[in-house]
Amino acid sequence: MTPEEIEACVDATAAALKLPLAAEHRPGVLHYFGIAASMADLLNAHVLDLTDEPAPVFVPVSPLLPLPPGDAP
Repeated sequence: MTPEEIEACVDATAAALKLPLAAEHRPGVLHYFGIAASMADLLNAHVLDLTDEPAPVFVPVSPLLPLPPGDAP
């Protein structure tokens, strides 16, 4: 999304939710919305096949801890 699209989306969402957005919070909201939009773009770029299935279990791993040997992706 372009910066203008991000601003428009944040403004429209805040208005639809009747959520006041303080001027001092706006830069942070726009920044983190842009990060979320970038993550969504990465996911949307991956094309799924009709035979793809979700993982049966999601096990999060702390990014600060190394993976045990043999568990590398």
